[in-house]
Amino acid sequence: MLLKTKKMVRVKKLTHNLQDVGINIDEFPNFHKSGSIRGMKKLYYGKDSLLVKYGNYIYNVTSQPNIYYIYAI
Repeated sequence: MLLKTKKMVRVKKLTHNLQDVGINIDEFPNFHKSGSIRGMKKLYYGKDSLLVKYGNYIYNVTSQPNIYYIYAI
């Protein structure tokens, strides 16, 4: 019998103001924080997408992974 394991959906919070480093977060695809993260990854962004939460929105920053790895916790 195989057990199905659920992979944890990871969203990091932005702690820095990205405009100070010259990045405009509004240019990235986003959805409201009340939306389904799992659904957006499954239908639109892909399971390996990098998502960060800033304010009331969750942004897909896969095109610039440094935002996910450096500026978010």
